[in-house]
Amino acid sequence: MSRPRSKLTQSFPGCAVEATLSLMDGKWKGVILYHLFQGGTLRFSDLRRRLPNVTQRMLTKQLRELEGCGVIARTVFPVVPPRVDYALTPLGLSLQPVVAALKSWGDAHSVCEDGALRFVTVRAPKPEEQPLRRSA
Repeated sequence: MSRPRSKLTQSFPGCAVEATLSLMDGKWKGVILYHLFQGGTLRFSDLRRRLPNVTQRMLTKQLRELEGCGVIARTVFPVVPPRVDYALTPLGLSLQPVVAALKSWGDAHSVCEDGALRFVTVRAPKPEEQPLRRSA
C-alpha cells in the first residue's frame, strides 16, 4: 500500500512551487491580486465591479483567505453604510513578479474569441505590434 503524499515529504507543503500555488489557489485570487496591483487600495465594491462574474460570497471568501495568509490587509471604517478597504501587505507586494509573469504568459499564449478561451503555442503579433521594416 502506498504512503500518503504528506508522509513522503518531511514538511508541508513539500516545495516552494507548491507553497506558492497553495497561496494563490482559487479561481479569483490571482485576479484579485492583479487588480490590487493595478488600483492600489480598493473598496469591496470596486473589486466587485472589476470582477463581474464572481459572486459576492465567493469574493468575500477569497478575500478572507488572502487576508488569512497575510497577503492583503482589510480595513473596516465605522461608517454607515459600511466601508471596507483592501490593500496589499509587503508580503502581497512581493507577489507582483509572480502575477506579472502569469499575465505575460497569458498575453502570449491565450486567445479569447467569441466568448471562448484557447491556448496557443505562439501567438502571431497583431499588425500594430509588428516592427516596422525598412525597404531596401
